[in-house]
Amino acid sequence: MSNEFIYGFHAVKTVLQTRPHDVKQLLTLTNRHDQRVTELTKIADTFHIPCAELSKIKLQELLGDVNHQGIVARCKPLAPWSEKELMHCVENTPKVLLLVLDGVQDPHNLGACLRSANAFGVHAVIAPKDHSASITDVVKKVACGAAEQTPFVAVSNLNRTLKQLKEANVWLVGFDSEATVALNEVDLKGNIAIVMGGEGEGLRRLTRETCDYLANIPMLGSVESLNVSVATGVALYEAQKQRGNA
Repeated sequence: MSNEFIYGFHAVKTVLQTRPHDVKQLLTLTNRHDQRVTELTKIADTFHIPCAELSKIKLQELLGDVNHQGIVARCKPLAPWSEKELMHCVENTPKVLLLVLDGVQDPHNLGACLRSANAFGVHAVIAPKDHSASITDVVKKVACGAAEQTPFVAVSNLNRTLKQLKEANVWLVGFDSEATVALNEVDLKGNIAIVMGGEGEGLRRLTRETCDYLANIPMLGSVESLNVSVATGVALYEAQKQRGNA
């Protein structure tokens, strides 16, 4: 079975705490024995996970030119949720909160969206398989552990999945800078899927037409729009605020 490499202190600590039996080896930078590294090696020892030190050059050969912070976990890949698992979650979760990303292609944006999704209690993140960023080492690093905890569902036909969600009584709230309804005017307390568009083009036509509501985030300054990851955080905060959780 292939391996994946998770790096960075937050991401590695999360995988050690939530999926220790999937971690095959903990790699650290040679001669780095500070408090943060020691904490993680102690967790690894608890679960009898082998530890090894590698030079800076060897880590770069293994991972490429990334900011690994001198800590890497070699793991069994985490399988994404299937569409069947998604619908099971929807049918069995009161007031389900989902995040749909329609064509987010920048891995840094995907990682930031996953981090916000985890912070605001999203039950699953949904994205199309094609023309979208997938879960990579970079995404996991940016997500700071959220990619290891928040279910991610890559679907083959996003429009079909959105229609299935509607049939399951989930309301689709899409975000469009040209919408005439403000975010805080939409009821986000029930079964809700927040639908965000990709960088630049925003929501695709079919996605926009499938949404039950289109809302905007009121802008008071001179800029016309927010980065998708920032807008996602604002939207999810508003949802939890309406639910009495923020």
